[in-house]
Amino acid sequence: MGETWLLIETSGRVGRVGLARDGAVIRARELGETRRMARDLAPTVGELLREEALAPAAIHGVMASIGPGSYTGLRVGIATAKTFAYATGCKLIAAPTFAAIAIQSAERDALVVADALQGLIYRQRYSDGLAADELRIEPAAEMNAAGAAIVGPWVKPGEPGHIPEPALESILHAGLTLSPLDRDAMFALEPLYLRGSSAEEKAKRG
Repeated sequence: MGETWLLIETSGRVGRVGLARDGAVIRARELGETRRMARDLAPTVGELLREEALAPAAIHGVMASIGPGSYTGLRVGIATAKTFAYATGCKLIAAPTFAAIAIQSAERDALVVADALQGLIYRQRYSDGLAADELRIEPAAEMNAAGAAIVGPWVKPGEPGHIPEPALESILHAGLTLSPLDRDAMFALEPLYLRGSSAEEKAKRG
């Protein structure tokens, strides 16, 4: 039996968790709304392990989506991934959410865009699935795709390129291109958010 990975994706409204082996997702569950992820994530991981008759120590590593995306969802997912990796001693791979979306889009030249609220967007360009520039926040009115296909959560539902959150298969494929974090980086891992939470932003405004 090949290496088994635990996959956690909580960047959007609907969270997902699954198990992967030999480059394919073998079991998956949806977690429902963001406000319920903290309650449901750990028990759902336990259910998946029992269905595969696996002890936590049998998991080779965890791949967790790290954003950008829902601040609350990402914190729940990353905290769970770090706790699992620390408790079992398994590997932890931090998979950028936009990298997974770019892979899923299958566009050779893609601009991944998501809402950053208050008239701002997250944006990052990918070429053949590889990051072509840095993730950044900018005013939505200033966005310039420069010939790239716009994909991601910012695209309206029903329109080409709308990907509200990456599938677990996309997290797996993105994660397999990355190296596991060392111990210090694992403990320091935070959501890829580039700004404070809504409460922190509100406090800054006074």
